[in-house]
Amino acid sequence: MATLLHIDSSVSPDGASTSRAVTQAFRAAWEEQHPDGTVVYRDLDANPVPHITSDAHTAGFAAPDSHTPGQAEAFAARLKLIEEVENADAILIGAPMYNFSIPSTLKAWLDNVVLIGRTAMAEDAKTKGTPVTVVASRGGSYAPGTPREGFEYVQNYLEAVLRDMLGLDVEFIVPELTMAPHNPAMADLVPVFEASRDKALGDAASQAKKIAARLAA
Repeated sequence: MATLLHIDSSVSPDGASTSRAVTQAFRAAWEEQHPDGTVVYRDLDANPVPHITSDAHTAGFAAPDSHTPGQAEAFAARLKLIEEVENADAILIGAPMYNFSIPSTLKAWLDNVVLIGRTAMAEDAKTKGTPVTVVASRGGSYAPGTPREGFEYVQNYLEAVLRDMLGLDVEFIVPELTMAPHNPAMADLVPVFEASRDKALGDAASQAKKIAARLAA
């Protein structure tokens, strides 16, 4: 029975968020392929996880029987997030771009689940090779060749953390120009946004089916 870990981090609610719409398209296709499967869902906007603390950080490198009460409590919360990643057969992350980077809530989640020697930079990590699909929506365009290419810190950062540190198998879906319907100065770009969004929705469904087939093989 396959388990999908679904993370959303957009501050916009359902119906107003492109990243949420695309992750939902992925999830719907996934659940069609896994009607008896499990989806573990975390909405980091509605229920943010704690930012990493000194106790939570240092506890990750100390023997459990040496933990102070503060370390034990902080690490127990962190361990729950780590185990959700370790137990997932596939991971889905909504990562909209805010001020050129990821939401702080998503950064907090990553800081909790990245543990050197366990989930990160470990040959025997349970997370190694797990497929992760990232929906990296953004209000403008930061594609290669565009004026703002050099300000793209979402995919670059997440590739470094998810692929290089955690050893996950990362694929990106990138709906762009999401601000076009809301910014009068971008009105001419609404059709381009709509095409990008529609492609992302289709890609999400296709990616979910592709991963399902891979896990069934």
